[in-house]
Amino acid sequence: MRVALIGSADFGKAALEAFLDRGDEIVAVFCPPDNPKSTKPEVLKEAAIARGLTPLQFATLKGPDAAQAMIESKADICVMAYVLQFVPQELCKIPKHGTIQYHPSLLPKYRGPSAINWAIALGEDKTGLTIFRPSDGLDEGEVILQKEVVIRPNDTLGKVYFDHLFPVGIKALLEAADLVIANQHQEVAQDESLANYEGWFGIDAAQIHWATHINQIYNLIRASNPAPGAWTKFGEQKVQIYDCHKHIVATFGAVKGKPGEITQITLDSFFVACHGGQIEVLKAKGAAGKVTGAELVKELNLEVGQFFTL
Repeated sequence: MRVALIGSADFGKAALEAFLDRGDEIVAVFCPPDNPKSTKPEVLKEAAIARGLTPLQFATLKGPDAAQAMIESKADICVMAYVLQFVPQELCKIPKHGTIQYHPSLLPKYRGPSAINWAIALGEDKTGLTIFRPSDGLDEGEVILQKEVVIRPNDTLGKVYFDHLFPVGIKALLEAADLVIANQHQEVAQDESLANYEGWFGIDAAQIHWATHINQIYNLIRASNPAPGAWTKFGEQKVQIYDCHKHIVATFGAVKGKPGEITQITLDSFFVACHGGQIEVLKAKGAAGKVTGAELVKELNLEVGQFFTL
C-alpha cells in the first residue's frame, strides 16, 4: 500500500520503519519543523532521511501547501503516529482510504495528551490503545480497533508505554491499515456518556502531597516515572522521586511519623510517612542528578525526623 505518515518522535519512527520493513511504500512523511531551541534532531525526520525519503516540515498542516503535498503523494491511506500538530479533516480525507490515528487509551476514556499518565495516577488496573478515524474534535472519531493492556500494581509509565502500548500500538496500526485498505473494518461511534478528557500531566499534576493517602502518592510516582517526575521539596531543594516501594499499615494508629516526615534511613533507601503508611524511596533526583535513595540522603544531609514540604 501507499502510506502517508504524519508523526514525530520514536513512535513515529517505529511506525515508518514497520511499514517500510514489510514492503509498503511510504509516499509522504509529515513531521514538525525543527525546534531552534533543541539540540536534538527530530527522530522521525532523521529516520526518513536515512531511508532515502524527504520529510515534509510544514509550520501548519492547515494550509494549502500541506494539502497539495498530500494530493501529490497519491496515498492509499494516511497514518497518524504521535502527532503534535492539528490535522484538519480536509487533509485527512485526501487519501483514497482516509486517515487512521493511534491513541494510547481505550477511547472514549482518557482523551487528551497524557492518557497513560492519568490512567496510572487515577489507579486504573487496565488501559489500552485505540486506532480510530481522526475528527476535528480531540480523540472523538469512530473506533476501528482497540487492544487492552493490563496495568500491574507496580508498573510505571515507562513500563506500560515502552513494554506494551508502544510495540502493541505499532502492530495495531499495521493491522488497522490492512483492514481499512481491504474494506474489512468496522467504524464504531464513541459513547459520549463514557467520555472523559484529561489535560497535560505536567509539573503541577506531578507534585506530591504527603498528607494524601499512600495509594494516591504511589500511583502518582508511578505515573510520573520517567516523566515528568513526581516531586517534592526539602527546604528550597526540589527532589524528584522515581523508584519506590509502598509500605501500607493496617490501622491508622499504626502509622509511623507525620505526613512528609523522614522516618527511617537504610543503606539503600529512606522512608517518608504519609496517610496510610510509608513510601520507601529507592531512586530520586536532587541537584546532582538521579541517585539512589541512600545517595540522596548524603547529598542533602537528610536525618530521621526531618520533613519534606507538604
